Amino acid sequence: MKTYGVLDVANKIVCKAAREDSYGELVSNLKLQKLLYYMQGYHLAQFDAPLFNEDIEAWFYGPVVPVAYNKYKKYGNKGINPEGNAIVLSDEQENLFEKIFNIYGNYSASGLMNLTHEEHPWKSTPTGVGNVISHEKMKRFFKNSIKI
Repeated sequence: MKTYGVLDVANKIVCKAAREDSYGELVSNLKLQKLLYYMQGYHLAQFDAPLFNEDIEAWFYGPVVPVAYNKYKKYGNKGINPEGNAIVLSDEQENLFEKIFNIYGNYSASGLMNLTHEEHPWKSTPTGVGNVISHEKMKRFFKNSIKI
């Protein structure tokens, strides 16, 4: 199973949100971080492999991928504009990506934050920069979550 760079996956999310624009908002950095978390978690559960290699950390406002956060922090709480074309995943990965986006893309940024704060991977990891939510913890949680 191919692994991608988190910035490529992030841009795919941003491109999809901008293209669809069916949720009334471009994706903010806060919402993007949570969508990356769900993409990674379900990918680990379904394929037993990460979608991207970069770590997800348990920050105060929920899961964050520092590399992606730092790239998009200039947008503040505004929507992120896509850059270039979105990557194309394998058919299986595209299918999972679409399912996750269709479910979690409907949530607001704060709604996703609240959701992640109720889930074991974030709740059981000390909060703060540098505190990584392990792949194993995410995989275990998402394997036991509602099947998508």
